[in-house]
Amino acid sequence: MAWEELGRQLTAGTLVILAVAGYLASRKIPRAAPSDPHLRINLNPFSETWRNIKFARSNRPVFLSLLGISWFWLFGSLFLTQLPSYSRLVLHGDESVAVLLSVAVTVGIAIGSLLCERLSGHKIEIGLVPFGSIGLTVFAADLYFAQPTLATAAASVGFEAYLQQPGAWRVIADLVLIGIFAGLYSVPLYAMVLQRSAPSHRSRIIATNNIINALFMVAAAGLAILLLNAGLSIPQLFLVAAALNAIVAIYIYTLVPEFLMRFLTWILVSVLYRIRVRGLENIPDTGPALIVSNHVSFMDALIIGGTVRRPVRFVMDRNIFKIPVLSFIFRTARAIPIAPAREDPEALARAFDRIDAELADDNVVCIFPEGKLTADGEMNEFRKGVEQILARRPVPVVPIALQGLWGSFFSRKGGAAMSRLPKRFWSRIALVAGEAVPATAASAQYLEGRVRALRGDWR
Repeated sequence: MAWEELGRQLTAGTLVILAVAGYLASRKIPRAAPSDPHLRINLNPFSETWRNIKFARSNRPVFLSLLGISWFWLFGSLFLTQLPSYSRLVLHGDESVAVLLSVAVTVGIAIGSLLCERLSGHKIEIGLVPFGSIGLTVFAADLYFAQPTLATAAASVGFEAYLQQPGAWRVIADLVLIGIFAGLYSVPLYAMVLQRSAPSHRSRIIATNNIINALFMVAAAGLAILLLNAGLSIPQLFLVAAALNAIVAIYIYTLVPEFLMRFLTWILVSVLYRIRVRGLENIPDTGPALIVSNHVSFMDALIIGGTVRRPVRFVMDRNIFKIPVLSFIFRTARAIPIAPAREDPEALARAFDRIDAELADDNVVCIFPEGKLTADGEMNEFRKGVEQILARRPVPVVPIALQGLWGSFFSRKGGAAMSRLPKRFWSRIALVAGEAVPATAASAQYLEGRVRALRGDWR
């Protein structure tokens, strides 16, 4: 008992020391100017909370990301709150086993967060969110099937004895992988919320997120009580959580197809290529911008769209919309179909109207001024359509050069694209973005020269 009392005192003392150290460290944070100096604090928590929720709902992708994060907290609460009981009642372990399970999840989350930064190529990659939700579902369900029981259930045993039991490492692996995929799921969502929230309201968005998170965690407790009182075992509760996670994920991706589109893009590009990127900081974080690029393969738009941090509206030949998978991706990305004037002048006029509307909404639009894929690896002359766009809506133009795609399965080297078996995978390619060009200087000829210079000799 003396050792237990000493342990409690050490724990309490450590917490106090950490709290004081944290406060002292916070005093070193530099003061920042308020993003909204006219903001007044509303002392009514109910009306202020409702007002913040209404504001968050005005930005649909951000609000749905908040709901996705809150669902993650509900899902996580179902697991973390049940781990002590799961350890005691199902695994017949003592407190050390419960600690081991918690450590497994924590280590997994840390690995997943670091892996997310690595897989995303040092940028926000929301395509990892569906990947994370798939992993959460699979390994949460596997936790139901991994139900080892100790050779002797009469007394609780420590973690060393537990790890010697058949199937014990499968449970640990499931929990570590749940943590890893939790990191892949949650980190991009948090980053997306911060990136796409107005700076003047970002703190209120975070506050709204915390409130919704708390409500979902309360709902998790109620759901656990309801299901366990209905006679479900803890492993069965995990299985139900996995099934609900799959249903919610599918529902969210139907509401925001951009998540699934980015996931498919990320899979395709990551499997086929190793991308080296330079100059992405030249693309403005906010406001309208026009991207112009050389056109080497059918993967050009996917590579640009999967690399640029902001959503990009592509102007694409309408025939590309007939290609399976690519059609879904481009339609989901709100690509703009275009046709030559000799084929369909009305479609061409509609395309220019949509381009202007997207730029007016402060979006990024990408066009391929050559108007067609290169047939010999060399750049074609830039057409004057870019000048028509800028005459209607003067916006900065960012030249981009794609390197290393000539000769790939999706290029026209040796004949029609995609007409022969691919000869290589995970090829090294590059995307180079140059400094933005003012609309007044952005003639077709000048932009062509900038892209040629950025491309260099590597086709």
